[in-house]
Amino acid sequence: MPYLIRCLESVEAQTIGADRIEMVAVDDGSTDGTGEYLEEFAARSAVATRVIRQANSGGPSGPRNVGLGLARGRYVFFLDADDYFGDEALERMVAMADRAHTDVVLGKVVGVNRGAPMSMWTATRSRVDIYNSKIIYTLSAQKLFRRELLERIGLRFDEELRTGEDALFTMEAYLRGAGVSVISDYTCYHLVGRGDGKHVTKSGTYLWRFDSMRAMMALIHRLEPAGPKRDILMIRPFAIGMLQQFGPVFLRDSEEVRRDKMELAAPLMDVYWNDGVARLIKVAERLRLAAVARGRSDVLVDVLTYLRQKSVPDVVRSGKGDRVFLAYPHFRDRSSGLWDSDFEVTVPDWHGGERIESPVAAVRRMSRSRRAVRRLRRAVRRWRARLITG
Repeated sequence: MPYLIRCLESVEAQTIGADRIEMVAVDDGSTDGTGEYLEEFAARSAVATRVIRQANSGGPSGPRNVGLGLARGRYVFFLDADDYFGDEALERMVAMADRAHTDVVLGKVVGVNRGAPMSMWTATRSRVDIYNSKIIYTLSAQKLFRRELLERIGLRFDEELRTGEDALFTMEAYLRGAGVSVISDYTCYHLVGRGDGKHVTKSGTYLWRFDSMRAMMALIHRLEPAGPKRDILMIRPFAIGMLQQFGPVFLRDSEEVRRDKMELAAPLMDVYWNDGVARLIKVAERLRLAAVARGRSDVLVDVLTYLRQKSVPDVVRSGKGDRVFLAYPHFRDRSSGLWDSDFEVTVPDWHGGERIESPVAAVRRMSRSRRAVRRLRRAVRRWRARLITG
């Protein structure tokens, strides 16, 4: 409360119709009148509503699992009590899933007094490739899931995790489901920033974050065979999880916390960090992870300090001109434990506000463009030939 009022109003306003919606509301030990309001809503609303009141579980996983166990619809959507739907959200998402025969549908999310993921909303697509799209960067639970999938594979939220349980759930649905759809031309979900700042995702210790990373990395390795596709998926836990722990916050951490984080990261880096993943990450971020992988918190601090000062590294080219390096601190300093490959530009990067890419990538891009032009010219010649003979 009071966010719940707007949330429930958005359910009643759904254009799909109240007769096609069943709501299971789990009151997880609230003390602000939420339970009483839910019961009042259930008694008067045209939306079939079942209210479950239970002792506080300490997190969202337990309540979501309770609701999922009671759900009877073809699809389920996990609606948080402080957020709300766009009026046509469920109608559009269900229609997309029915039409595309996909098991997960992402409806466009916008933030209200807070940020929200943006990179995956470039176009509405009935089916996307998880390896060549940005959907792995939105793993929150606020999506439409086909319930048959969840029941068939026994997918539930991990109640042992204190954070990141939704990312684990959604990634498994992506990988084991029959496809993912994206709706970008309509705002389906409003993600609300609470005035009190008490979002579960903003609470917790770094120990919980490492638990979440460990679980995600293990899941990806279990479900995706070794190779380029796995490397792409592994960017997610490294870029979203690991880098957050070894970013600017590391400079503010005590020496004890720094040592603890390095010890927690060591086994994960030993098992999951490899050259295939490293080469998919920009230089400044890769250097931080490389320093962690080699147990060099001193080198990490040097890199972070350099980045905080907004310094711009020199661009260094190999003798043959086929490799480009960004000379951040400790470039070609053998005592640092870093290698030249850690400084190499392997994906499009930024240097002093300008885009930079590796010579190999530039040649490949030009080759693709030339091939496309040649195909177009051949098509035009064939078209002209048909006109002449016709």
